Amino acid sequence: MHDLEGRSAVVSGASAGIGRAVALELARRGARVVVNARRVDRLETLQREIESEIGPGRCAVAAGDCAEQGVIDAMLDTAADSFGKPADLVVVNAGRGLAGSLMTSDTAQWEDMVRTNLLGAARLMRTAAGRMLDAVTPETWRDHPHDIVMLGSTVGRHISPFSSMYGSTKFAVHSLAEALRREVGPKGIRVSLIEPAIVASEFQAVAGYSDELVAGFDERFGPVLEPADVARTIAFIAAQPASVHVCDAVIRPTRQDYP
Repeated sequence: MHDLEGRSAVVSGASAGIGRAVALELARRGARVVVNARRVDRLETLQREIESEIGPGRCAVAAGDCAEQGVIDAMLDTAADSFGKPADLVVVNAGRGLAGSLMTSDTAQWEDMVRTNLLGAARLMRTAAGRMLDAVTPETWRDHPHDIVMLGSTVGRHISPFSSMYGSTKFAVHSLAEALRREVGPKGIRVSLIEPAIVASEFQAVAGYSDELVAGFDERFGPVLEPADVARTIAFIAAQPASVHVCDAVIRPTRQDYP
């Protein structure tokens, strides 16, 4: 399946988990992909994997902290320079979790999480949308899709008692996604929000979830989602004709009732 042939994509947070799976899925479907994260060694491994499987020139690396404006500009510049066209598919995936509620979470980690999950996401959304607006006209928007895809969470839709500080950043991202959709959608740019539930990845360990809590997820809801499940959904959204917009998708393990 090559339904994304000709697309120029950027994926933040692509060194592991959902971001890595998204980059692979988009590349396998024909897109050329710029991958971003702080861990350059993992990005270079991913680049080699994509180019070994699909072919040379299909992946480029733009490493760095994607909450920094200079890195965001470099990500988008790399797409244009490497693939000969501006990015028309930007997946705002980078983020981190944090175990605990307003009362129990580690306050020393609040600012870093808000900086990455909210401010960094907002900067990438704004910059990507601005560049896409320069490329889209009322006469041409139907000819080629332009997508900004935001990674939210089910805990940004329903309050979670075990990660409410993290969830608050996703509530904010959901708000920004819908606001941007209303602002740029009428001009031909699609803004989509993906709300996954529990996904098996390194996310839980980085967030500080206990082994007991993670084991409880598997026992209550398993099998939990895999990163590839989310990646397939994003590729499906991006593959729609320019006049069709899947603007919000919630993805849960079948047995997960809440959140």
